[in-house]
Amino acid sequence: MIMGRMISNRLGRLAAGVVAASATLGAAASAAPAADSNGRNCFTVNDWHGWSSPSPDVLYLAVNFRDVYKATLAQPVEGLHLMDTVVISDEAGLQSVCSAVDLHLIMTHRGGGSRRGLIVRSLTKLTPEEIATIPKKDRPN
Repeated sequence: MIMGRMISNRLGRLAAGVVAASATLGAAASAAPAADSNGRNCFTVNDWHGWSSPSPDVLYLAVNFRDVYKATLAQPVEGLHLMDTVVISDEAGLQSVCSAVDLHLIMTHRGGGSRRGLIVRSLTKLTPEEIATIPKKDRPN
């Protein structure tokens, strides 16, 4: 009987440790983007209203007319700043963007023609101080 309780206590502590480790890993995986002043970690597809590209592997996304998210692409795209349109596709049925994997970006060349998907490696909500350091010509509109 005592041996059964000792095993039960050890299994209980082991299970608690596994649950705690899972919670820690889950929190780390969902850490980006940073929470806004309302505590939200996401924005809806409808909240996004503009973009700019200061380099071949970065897009700045204008969200809610005050926030800026930096999307770093997995591969550089030459002439990205010259693209006519970059849109968030909701073909997957997702209305909220909470991390880089939620962004399904498609760009089109000026004058129509080909479409190309963009793979986003990371998504970061910029602080007001970081936004202020973006040159005016590179800010999303």
